Amino acid sequence: MTSFRFIHAADLHLGSPFQGLAMKDAAIAELFIEASRRAFSALVDQAVERRVDFFIVAGDVYDGDWKDNKIGLFFNREVARLERAGIPVFLLKGNHDAESVITKTITLPKNVSEFPVNKPGSFRLEHLKVALHGQGFAERSATENLALAYPKPEPGWFNVGVLHTSLTGREPHAPYAPCSVEDLRSRGYDYWALGHVHDFEIVAKDPLVVFPGNLQGRSIREQGAKGAVLVTVEDGRVTHERIITDSARFGELAATVEPDDDIPAILRRLENVLESVAGKMEGRPLALRIRLTGRSRFRNELTARADDFRDEVQAACHRCHEDIWLEKLDVRLEPETAGAAAPLDMLGLAGLIPMGTFPPELLADAEARIAEITARLPGGIGAGDLALGDDAETLLAEARDLLLARAARAG
Repeated sequence: MTSFRFIHAADLHLGSPFQGLAMKDAAIAELFIEASRRAFSALVDQAVERRVDFFIVAGDVYDGDWKDNKIGLFFNREVARLERAGIPVFLLKGNHDAESVITKTITLPKNVSEFPVNKPGSFRLEHLKVALHGQGFAERSATENLALAYPKPEPGWFNVGVLHTSLTGREPHAPYAPCSVEDLRSRGYDYWALGHVHDFEIVAKDPLVVFPGNLQGRSIREQGAKGAVLVTVEDGRVTHERIITDSARFGELAATVEPDDDIPAILRRLENVLESVAGKMEGRPLALRIRLTGRSRFRNELTARADDFRDEVQAACHRCHEDIWLEKLDVRLEPETAGAAAPLDMLGLAGLIPMGTFPPELLADAEARIAEITARLPGGIGAGDLALGDDAETLLAEARDLLLARAARAG
Protein backbone atom coordinates (compact mmCIF):
# COMPACT_ATOMS: atom_id res chain seq x y z
CA MET A 1 0.00 0.00 0.00
CA THR A 2 1.31 3.46 -0.88
CA SER A 3 1.99 6.21 1.66
CA PHE A 4 0.01 9.47 1.55
CA ARG A 5 -1.43 12.30 3.61
CA PHE A 6 -4.76 14.08 3.52
CA ILE A 7 -6.62 16.79 5.39
CA HIS A 8 -10.03 16.09 6.89
CA ALA A 9 -12.05 19.22 7.64
CA ALA A 10 -15.74 19.87 8.28
CA ASP A 11 -18.19 22.57 9.27
CA LEU A 12 -16.49 25.60 7.70
CA HIS A 13 -19.76 27.56 8.02
CA LEU A 14 -18.53 30.27 5.69
CA GLY A 15 -20.78 33.31 5.89
CA SER A 16 -21.86 32.59 9.45
CA PRO A 17 -22.63 35.65 11.59
CA PHE A 18 -20.94 35.61 14.97
CA GLN A 19 -23.53 35.37 17.74
CA GLY A 20 -23.60 37.29 20.99
CA LEU A 21 -20.82 39.79 20.35
CA ALA A 22 -21.70 42.92 22.31
CA MET A 23 -18.51 44.80 21.55
CA LYS A 24 -18.65 48.52 20.76
CA ASP A 25 -15.48 48.57 18.67
CA ALA A 26 -16.61 47.95 15.09
CA ALA A 27 -13.11 46.99 13.93
CA ILE A 28 -12.82 44.27 16.58
CA ALA A 29 -16.31 42.99 15.83
CA GLU A 30 -15.32 42.72 12.15
CA LEU A 31 -12.18 40.82 13.16
CA PHE A 32 -14.33 38.14 14.80
CA ILE A 33 -16.86 38.08 11.96
CA GLU A 34 -14.11 37.46 9.39
CA ALA A 35 -12.47 34.74 11.50
CA SER A 36 -14.17 31.82 9.69
CA ARG A 37 -12.75 32.94 6.35
CA ARG A 38 -9.28 33.42 7.79
CA ALA A 39 -9.45 29.96 9.34
CA PHE A 40 -10.16 28.32 5.99
CA SER A 41 -7.43 30.33 4.26
CA ALA A 42 -5.00 29.19 6.98
CA LEU A 43 -6.00 25.56 6.40
CA VAL A 44 -5.42 25.91 2.66
CA ASP A 45 -2.00 27.37 3.45
CA GLN A 46 -1.24 24.28 5.54
CA ALA A 47 -2.44 21.92 2.80
CA VAL A 48 -0.18 23.55 0.22
CA GLU A 49 2.81 23.79 2.57
CA ARG A 50 2.53 20.15 3.69
CA ARG A 51 1.84 18.97 0.12
CA VAL A 52 -1.09 16.77 1.11
CA ASP A 53 -2.41 14.33 -1.46
CA PHE A 54 -6.10 15.23 -1.14
CA PHE A 55 -8.49 17.35 0.92
CA ILE A 56 -11.88 16.34 2.38
CA VAL A 57 -14.68 18.63 3.63
CA ALA A 58 -17.31 16.50 5.41
CA GLY A 59 -20.24 18.91 5.14
CA ASP A 60 -21.38 22.45 5.89
CA VAL A 61 -19.01 24.45 3.73
CA TYR A 62 -21.54 27.27 3.98
CA ASP A 63 -23.74 28.40 6.85
CA GLY A 64 -26.84 28.81 4.70
CA ASP A 65 -28.09 30.33 1.48
CA TRP A 66 -26.00 33.21 0.11
CA LYS A 67 -27.30 36.78 0.06
CA ASP A 68 -24.89 37.40 -2.80
CA ASN A 69 -21.99 35.58 -4.45
CA LYS A 70 -19.22 36.94 -2.21
CA ILE A 71 -18.92 33.85 -0.04
CA GLY A 72 -19.04 31.56 -3.06
CA LEU A 73 -16.32 33.58 -4.76
CA PHE A 74 -14.18 33.36 -1.63
CA PHE A 75 -14.49 29.57 -1.48
CA ASN A 76 -13.75 29.32 -5.22
CA ARG A 77 -10.60 31.42 -4.75
CA GLU A 78 -9.29 29.22 -1.95
CA VAL A 79 -9.95 25.83 -3.61
CA ALA A 80 -8.39 27.22 -6.80
CA ARG A 81 -5.19 27.61 -4.77
CA LEU A 82 -5.44 23.90 -4.01
CA GLU A 83 -5.95 23.12 -7.69
CA ARG A 84 -2.78 25.01 -8.63
CA ALA A 85 -0.96 22.93 -6.01
CA GLY A 86 -2.33 19.71 -7.55
CA ILE A 87 -4.53 18.83 -4.55
CA PRO A 88 -7.95 17.28 -5.30
CA VAL A 89 -10.87 18.32 -3.06
CA PHE A 90 -13.82 16.12 -2.10
CA LEU A 91 -16.94 17.90 -0.83
CA LEU A 92 -20.02 16.53 0.88
CA LYS A 93 -23.16 18.61 1.44
CA GLY A 94 -24.32 18.86 5.07
CA ASN A 95 -27.54 20.18 6.56
CA HIS A 96 -26.47 23.84 6.25
CA ASP A 97 -25.52 23.60 2.57
CA ALA A 98 -27.95 20.89 1.47
CA GLU A 99 -29.16 20.77 -2.12
CA SER A 100 -32.43 22.38 -1.04
CA VAL A 101 -30.74 25.19 0.93
CA ILE A 102 -28.13 26.81 -1.34
CA THR A 103 -29.88 28.40 -4.31
CA LYS A 104 -26.93 30.27 -5.86
CA THR A 105 -23.89 28.68 -7.51
CA ILE A 106 -20.36 29.52 -8.56
CA THR A 107 -18.52 27.19 -10.92
CA LEU A 108 -15.76 25.53 -8.92
CA PRO A 109 -12.32 24.44 -10.22
CA LYS A 110 -11.90 21.00 -11.81
CA ASN A 111 -10.09 19.63 -8.76
CA VAL A 112 -13.36 19.73 -6.77
CA SER A 113 -15.56 16.62 -6.69
CA GLU A 114 -18.93 16.56 -4.89
CA PHE A 115 -20.52 13.42 -3.52
CA PRO A 116 -24.06 12.79 -4.83
CA VAL A 117 -27.07 13.52 -2.61
CA ASN A 118 -29.63 11.01 -3.89
CA LYS A 119 -27.50 7.91 -3.17
CA PRO A 120 -23.96 7.06 -2.04
CA GLY A 121 -21.18 7.61 -4.54
CA SER A 122 -17.47 6.84 -4.75
CA PHE A 123 -14.35 8.56 -6.07
CA ARG A 124 -11.09 6.74 -6.75
CA LEU A 125 -7.51 7.97 -6.71
CA GLU A 126 -5.83 5.27 -8.78
CA HIS A 127 -2.23 6.33 -8.14
CA LEU A 128 -2.77 6.16 -4.37
CA LYS A 129 -5.12 3.17 -4.34
CA VAL A 130 -7.59 5.26 -2.31
CA ALA A 131 -11.40 5.07 -2.61
CA LEU A 132 -13.68 7.66 -1.00
CA HIS A 133 -17.36 6.91 -0.40
CA GLY A 134 -20.05 9.36 0.67
CA GLN A 135 -23.54 10.81 0.32
CA GLY A 136 -24.51 14.42 0.90
CA PHE A 137 -27.81 15.88 2.07
CA ALA A 138 -30.52 16.59 -0.48
CA GLU A 139 -32.67 18.25 2.21
CA ARG A 140 -31.74 20.19 5.31
CA SER A 141 -33.01 17.38 7.52
CA ALA A 142 -31.75 13.83 6.89
CA THR A 143 -33.35 11.48 9.38
CA GLU A 144 -32.49 8.12 7.78
CA ASN A 145 -29.38 6.04 8.40
CA LEU A 146 -27.30 6.83 5.31
CA ALA A 147 -24.24 4.79 6.33
CA LEU A 148 -25.86 1.38 5.85
CA ALA A 149 -26.27 2.03 2.11
CA TYR A 150 -22.60 2.92 1.56
CA PRO A 151 -20.90 0.55 -0.92
CA LYS A 152 -18.53 -2.30 -0.15
CA PRO A 153 -14.86 -1.34 0.23
CA GLU A 154 -12.52 -1.47 -2.73
CA PRO A 155 -10.41 -4.62 -2.06
CA GLY A 156 -6.74 -3.91 -1.36
CA TRP A 157 -7.29 -0.13 -1.35
CA PHE A 158 -7.49 2.39 1.47
CA ASN A 159 -11.20 3.15 1.86
CA VAL A 160 -12.51 6.41 3.37
CA GLY A 161 -16.12 6.96 4.39
CA VAL A 162 -17.31 10.56 4.40
CA LEU A 163 -20.50 11.30 6.35
CA HIS A 164 -22.27 14.27 7.95
CA THR A 165 -23.91 12.77 11.03
CA SER A 166 -24.72 13.09 14.72
CA LEU A 167 -24.07 9.34 15.16
CA THR A 168 -26.26 8.20 18.07
CA GLY A 169 -26.60 11.78 19.35
CA ARG A 170 -24.32 14.67 20.21
CA GLU A 171 -26.06 17.54 22.02
CA PRO A 172 -26.79 20.29 21.06
CA HIS A 173 -26.47 19.11 17.45
CA ALA A 174 -29.59 18.01 15.58
CA PRO A 175 -29.96 14.21 15.12
CA TYR A 176 -29.13 13.99 11.42
CA ALA A 177 -28.16 10.82 9.51
CA PRO A 178 -28.23 8.79 12.76
CA CYS A 179 -26.06 5.69 12.94
CA SER A 180 -23.85 3.76 15.33
CA VAL A 181 -20.12 3.09 15.32
CA GLU A 182 -21.03 -0.55 14.62
CA ASP A 183 -22.86 0.60 11.48
CA LEU A 184 -19.70 2.37 10.34
CA ARG A 185 -17.49 -0.63 11.12
CA SER A 186 -19.82 -2.86 9.12
CA ARG A 187 -18.73 -1.08 5.93
CA GLY A 188 -15.16 -2.34 6.30
CA TYR A 189 -13.51 1.05 5.65
CA ASP A 190 -10.13 2.18 6.96
CA TYR A 191 -11.08 5.72 8.03
CA TRP A 192 -14.32 7.60 8.63
CA ALA A 193 -14.27 11.35 7.99
CA LEU A 194 -17.27 12.73 9.86
CA GLY A 195 -18.80 16.18 10.08
CA HIS A 196 -21.67 18.01 11.85
CA VAL A 197 -20.35 17.94 15.46
CA HIS A 198 -18.33 21.08 16.22
CA ASP A 199 -16.07 19.58 18.90
CA PHE A 200 -12.96 17.57 18.03
CA GLU A 201 -13.51 13.92 18.93
CA ILE A 202 -11.82 10.60 18.24
CA VAL A 203 -14.95 8.45 18.24
CA ALA A 204 -13.18 5.12 17.62
CA LYS A 205 -9.69 3.88 16.80
CA ASP A 206 -10.43 0.64 14.91
CA PRO A 207 -11.08 1.92 12.36
CA LEU A 208 -10.25 5.57 13.06
CA VAL A 209 -13.54 7.52 13.25
CA VAL A 210 -13.04 11.27 13.66
CA PHE A 211 -15.01 14.46 14.13
CA PRO A 212 -12.46 17.22 13.37
CA GLY A 213 -14.75 19.91 14.81
CA ASN A 214 -15.29 23.23 13.10
CA LEU A 215 -12.46 25.46 11.92
CA GLN A 216 -13.48 28.48 13.97
CA GLY A 217 -15.60 28.93 17.09
CA ARG A 218 -18.57 31.21 16.38
CA SER A 219 -20.20 31.76 19.77
CA ILE A 220 -19.69 31.29 23.49
CA ARG A 221 -20.89 27.69 23.07
CA GLU A 222 -17.87 26.91 20.87
CA GLN A 223 -14.80 27.44 23.02
CA GLY A 224 -11.22 26.25 22.84
CA ALA A 225 -8.87 25.48 19.95
CA LYS A 226 -10.55 24.74 16.62
CA GLY A 227 -9.22 23.24 13.41
CA ALA A 228 -8.95 20.20 11.15
CA VAL A 229 -7.11 16.86 11.11
CA LEU A 230 -4.05 15.82 9.11
CA VAL A 231 -4.14 12.06 8.45
CA THR A 232 -1.00 10.16 7.48
CA VAL A 233 -1.06 6.61 6.07
CA GLU A 234 2.24 4.73 5.91
CA ASP A 235 2.30 1.03 5.04
CA GLY A 236 -1.30 0.73 6.16
CA ARG A 237 -0.68 2.41 9.52
CA VAL A 238 -2.98 5.38 10.13
CA THR A 239 -1.95 8.31 12.35
CA HIS A 240 -3.43 11.75 12.81
CA GLU A 241 -2.63 15.20 14.20
CA ARG A 242 -4.68 18.33 14.66
CA ILE A 243 -4.08 21.46 12.62
CA ILE A 244 -5.30 24.46 14.63
CA THR A 245 -6.73 27.18 12.38
CA ASP A 246 -8.86 29.49 14.52
CA SER A 247 -7.83 33.13 14.69
CA ALA A 248 -10.15 34.25 17.52
CA ARG A 249 -11.62 32.45 20.50
CA PHE A 250 -14.45 32.56 23.01
CA GLY A 251 -14.10 31.90 26.72
CA GLU A 252 -15.84 32.17 30.08
CA LEU A 253 -14.66 33.41 33.45
CA ALA A 254 -16.43 33.29 36.81
CA ALA A 255 -15.62 35.40 39.87
CA THR A 256 -17.24 35.46 43.30
CA VAL A 257 -17.50 38.80 45.11
CA GLU A 258 -17.68 39.45 48.83
CA PRO A 259 -20.60 41.40 50.42
CA ASP A 260 -18.50 44.52 51.13
CA ASP A 261 -16.68 44.63 47.77
CA ASP A 262 -17.28 48.00 46.14
CA ILE A 263 -16.67 48.53 42.41
CA PRO A 264 -12.87 49.03 42.71
CA ALA A 265 -12.60 45.88 44.84
CA ILE A 266 -14.65 43.87 42.34
CA LEU A 267 -12.45 45.09 39.49
CA ARG A 268 -9.32 44.08 41.42
CA ARG A 269 -10.74 40.57 41.91
CA LEU A 270 -11.45 40.35 38.19
CA GLU A 271 -7.98 41.47 37.22
CA ASN A 272 -6.44 38.79 39.44
CA VAL A 273 -8.43 36.10 37.62
CA LEU A 274 -7.88 37.68 34.19
CA GLU A 275 -4.12 37.32 34.54
CA SER A 276 -4.44 33.55 34.19
CA VAL A 277 -6.72 33.92 31.16
CA ALA A 278 -4.26 36.22 29.38
CA GLY A 279 -1.55 33.58 29.59
CA LYS A 280 -3.64 31.03 27.65
CA MET A 281 -4.72 33.10 24.63
CA GLU A 282 -1.96 31.83 22.33
CA GLY A 283 -1.80 35.12 20.48
CA ARG A 284 -5.50 35.19 19.57
CA PRO A 285 -8.16 37.79 20.42
CA LEU A 286 -10.55 36.49 23.07
CA ALA A 287 -14.27 37.27 23.39
CA LEU A 288 -14.85 36.66 27.08
CA ARG A 289 -18.08 36.13 29.00
CA ILE A 290 -17.66 37.14 32.64
CA ARG A 291 -20.07 35.96 35.35
CA LEU A 292 -20.17 37.60 38.77
CA THR A 293 -21.74 35.67 41.65
CA GLY A 294 -22.00 36.09 45.41
CA ARG A 295 -23.74 38.52 47.76
CA SER A 296 -23.19 42.26 47.54
CA ARG A 297 -24.53 45.32 49.30
CA PHE A 298 -23.69 47.22 46.10
CA ARG A 299 -25.93 45.02 43.94
CA ASN A 300 -28.55 47.68 43.24
CA GLU A 301 -25.92 50.30 42.42
CA LEU A 302 -24.22 47.94 39.95
CA THR A 303 -27.55 47.15 38.30
CA ALA A 304 -28.53 50.81 38.01
CA ARG A 305 -25.13 51.67 36.52
CA ALA A 306 -25.02 48.59 34.28
CA ASP A 307 -23.59 50.35 31.20
CA ASP A 308 -20.90 52.21 33.14
CA PHE A 309 -19.95 49.08 35.07
CA ARG A 310 -19.73 47.06 31.85
CA ASP A 311 -17.28 49.63 30.47
CA GLU A 312 -15.24 49.42 33.68
CA VAL A 313 -15.03 45.65 33.31
CA GLN A 314 -13.94 46.04 29.67
CA ALA A 315 -11.25 48.46 30.82
CA ALA A 316 -10.10 45.90 33.40
CA CYS A 317 -9.85 43.30 30.62
CA HIS A 318 -7.65 45.63 28.60
CA ARG A 319 -5.41 46.33 31.56
CA CYS A 320 -4.62 42.61 31.58
CA HIS A 321 -4.37 42.14 27.79
CA GLU A 322 -5.16 44.40 24.86
CA ASP A 323 -7.04 41.63 23.01
CA ILE A 324 -9.49 40.51 25.69
CA TRP A 325 -12.93 41.74 24.66
CA LEU A 326 -16.06 41.52 26.77
CA GLU A 327 -18.58 39.28 25.03
CA LYS A 328 -21.09 39.63 27.86
CA LEU A 329 -21.15 40.63 31.51
CA ASP A 330 -23.47 38.30 33.41
CA VAL A 331 -24.14 39.80 36.87
CA ARG A 332 -25.85 37.28 39.15
CA LEU A 333 -25.38 38.96 42.50
CA GLU A 334 -27.74 38.45 45.43
CA PRO A 335 -28.58 41.11 48.03
CA GLU A 336 -26.24 41.19 51.03
CA THR A 337 -28.98 39.78 53.27
CA ALA A 338 -31.20 36.99 52.05
CA GLY A 339 -34.82 38.10 51.84
CA ALA A 340 -33.94 41.81 51.92
CA ALA A 341 -36.73 44.15 50.88
CA ALA A 342 -36.74 45.01 47.20
CA PRO A 343 -36.37 48.67 46.23
CA LEU A 344 -39.67 48.59 44.36
CA ASP A 345 -41.49 47.56 47.57
CA MET A 346 -40.01 50.56 49.40
CA LEU A 347 -41.60 52.86 46.84
CA GLY A 348 -44.98 51.25 47.32
CA LEU A 349 -45.06 49.72 43.83
CA ALA A 350 -45.00 46.06 44.88
CA GLY A 351 -47.14 43.78 42.79
CA LEU A 352 -46.78 45.71 39.56
CA ILE A 353 -43.93 43.46 38.41
CA PRO A 354 -43.75 39.71 39.10
CA MET A 355 -41.00 39.06 41.64
CA GLY A 356 -40.79 35.29 41.17
CA THR A 357 -41.48 33.16 38.14
CA PHE A 358 -42.93 35.09 35.20
CA PRO A 359 -46.47 34.18 34.09
CA PRO A 360 -46.64 32.08 30.89
CA GLU A 361 -48.60 34.80 29.04
CA LEU A 362 -45.90 37.39 29.84
CA LEU A 363 -43.16 35.05 28.62
CA ALA A 364 -45.09 34.32 25.43
CA ASP A 365 -45.54 38.04 24.76
CA ALA A 366 -41.83 38.66 25.40
CA GLU A 367 -40.83 35.84 23.04
CA ALA A 368 -43.05 37.29 20.32
CA ARG A 369 -41.49 40.73 20.72
CA ILE A 370 -37.98 39.24 20.72
CA ALA A 371 -38.81 37.44 17.46
CA GLU A 372 -39.88 40.76 15.92
CA ILE A 373 -36.61 42.39 16.98
CA THR A 374 -34.31 39.57 15.83
CA ALA A 375 -36.00 39.46 12.42
CA ARG A 376 -34.80 43.04 11.87
CA LEU A 377 -31.18 42.48 12.97
CA PRO A 378 -28.64 43.10 10.18
CA GLY A 379 -26.26 40.59 8.64
CA GLY A 380 -28.25 37.46 9.50
CA ILE A 381 -27.46 37.86 13.22
CA GLY A 382 -31.04 37.02 14.15
CA ALA A 383 -30.84 33.63 12.45
CA GLY A 384 -28.97 32.02 15.35
CA ASP A 385 -30.27 30.72 18.64
CA LEU A 386 -30.54 33.37 21.38
CA ALA A 387 -29.66 36.19 18.99
CA LEU A 388 -30.14 38.74 21.81
CA GLY A 389 -27.78 36.79 24.04
CA ASP A 390 -30.31 35.16 26.38
CA ASP A 391 -33.78 33.63 26.51
CA ALA A 392 -36.93 35.63 27.23
CA GLU A 393 -37.02 34.77 30.95
CA THR A 394 -33.43 35.92 31.52
CA LEU A 395 -33.97 39.14 29.58
CA LEU A 396 -37.13 39.90 31.54
CA ALA A 397 -35.31 39.29 34.83
CA GLU A 398 -32.53 41.66 33.78
CA ALA A 399 -35.08 44.33 32.81
CA ARG A 400 -36.88 43.88 36.14
CA ASP A 401 -33.67 44.23 38.15
CA LEU A 402 -32.68 47.33 36.19
CA LEU A 403 -36.08 48.95 36.82
CA LEU A 404 -35.92 48.11 40.52
CA ALA A 405 -32.45 49.56 40.90
CA ARG A 406 -33.23 52.77 39.01
CA ALA A 407 -36.49 53.20 40.92
CA ALA A 408 -34.53 52.94 44.16
CA ARG A 409 -32.07 55.58 43.03
CA ALA A 410 -34.89 57.87 41.91
CA GLY A 411 -36.60 57.41 45.27
